[in-house]
Amino acid sequence: MMQFPAKHVYAVIMAGGTGGLMLWPYSRKKNPKQFIDVFGSGTMVESAIARLKDFILPENIYVVTHVQGEMMMRRFLPWFPSENVLVEPVARDTAPCIALATAYISKRDPDAVMIAVPADLLVLDELSFVEILKAGVSVAQDKKSIVTIGVTPDRPEPEYGYIQVDKPRAADDILPGSTISLFSVRAFAEKPDIKTAQEFIDSGDFYWNSGILLWHIDVIRREFERSMPDLYKDLQCIYDSIGSGRERAVIEDVYSWIHPVSIAYGIMEHAESVYMLAGSFGWTDLGSWDDVLKIEKKDHPEAGVADANLVQVDTANNFVKKPRDKAVVIVGLADIIVIDTKDALLICRKGHSQDVRKVVDVLRREGLEDYL
Repeated sequence: MMQFPAKHVYAVIMAGGTGGLMLWPYSRKKNPKQFIDVFGSGTMVESAIARLKDFILPENIYVVTHVQGEMMMRRFLPWFPSENVLVEPVARDTAPCIALATAYISKRDPDAVMIAVPADLLVLDELSFVEILKAGVSVAQDKKSIVTIGVTPDRPEPEYGYIQVDKPRAADDILPGSTISLFSVRAFAEKPDIKTAQEFIDSGDFYWNSGILLWHIDVIRREFERSMPDLYKDLQCIYDSIGSGRERAVIEDVYSWIHPVSIAYGIMEHAESVYMLAGSFGWTDLGSWDDVLKIEKKDHPEAGVADANLVQVDTANNFVKKPRDKAVVIVGLADIIVIDTKDALLICRKGHSQDVRKVVDVLRREGLEDYL
């Protein structure tokens, strides 16, 4: 395996989404999930940078975000180099996001190996996370192939995407002494219903899709050219404009006509060769308040601290997040989630926080967009 930090290894943190409203009312359109502080330990973007910077050169870490995200980067992470914040004029899903990053990184380093990670994921075992990314870089470099990271599922989860794999492949020549398993990918599956998710688990050859991707820069350029030729032409236009006076105008022009498409649908499902590394590193997508609660129950070391202004009488097994300067009293209730903010309050029973999506739909339908 190569030595780290390596000058040709780059990381791209995808922080351009405007969703994440499943964590409403903390997460809003004006303050999306990747820029909120769930556990009192910093924003998700900040955490993503922190877990990468010990094995990737700081100048090789990029963040792709939207105009609002750029302002929030300046607010929350003023120390992060502004030239490494790549701004999308409008969100167009992950394929254009990665194409934009590919243009900039390939312009800077034609021999780059690129790691693309979502900003809004939680990693509990950061040492194992770093080790599997290092292994992924080695595989991507050696195989000149796309590499993805799969997570061993512990339940039938309908809110996650899945990866189906073939039998494990020998990787002693690439990962000597490693216990990380290497597979060839057979197929990708989008979010299934609960019955199908259980069938995936029972089959034994499906893993959760972490959304983490690695490749040599030539590989992803080749895949864009083969599977998404129109977006590849746009990528080339951006590439040619970088460093010129028309750079920003070209990006805005390109984004005015490209269609939203995910990297999974646009590239991964059609790629010539995809490998998967299976790992266990405490990965969580934080897609709902019940997901947050599971981390709290595992005694996450950065979880919230007891609040003297919270009073509970004849209660049991409740989960409460609230402003520190606000008194909240709960009497005679059990197994509820309370999320209190300055202008909105969420109360729901544990196990039902996925239904927040229905609340968001109702608020939108009733013309209460100011609360989203």
